[in-house]
Amino acid sequence: MRRTRFDDWPCPIARTTDLLGDWWTPLVLREAFSGRRRFDEFQRALGIPKAVLSARLDRLVDDGLMVTVEYQDNPVRHEYRLTPKGRAMWDVLAAMWRWGSDWAFDGEPPVILSDRETHQEVVPLVVDENSGAPLDPRRLRMRRNPRTDVSA
Repeated sequence: MRRTRFDDWPCPIARTTDLLGDWWTPLVLREAFSGRRRFDEFQRALGIPKAVLSARLDRLVDDGLMVTVEYQDNPVRHEYRLTPKGRAMWDVLAAMWRWGSDWAFDGEPPVILSDRETHQEVVPLVVDENSGAPLDPRRLRMRRNPRTDVSA
């Protein structure tokens, strides 16, 4: 079955889905945010087939979310580091974390997010950057961006 591409759609959700539309990519990113950098660390943590992991990491590098940095020269070995674009993907994963914590478990989830220094639980919330108010989808609508000539 051929995969439908959404990378040229005018919708931000469609374009993000094009990147995260398989079940491994968000998990690879989760591990990168947890501090994993080397191929074998990702592979061991996820139990992902090597060919699949290689393809996902290549895509994340090609799309500018990660870069490879040489850490050994004989033999040459690289590690994967998040770029600013990749670090910005945390907001998406945090929203997924919140939804999963609230809705994907019977009772409390087995893991929580916590602040590294205070050890206090952190509960992600999506807010409007302009007002700081939590988003309420009943008050939102999609409309054409007047600063572009692309229809939504």
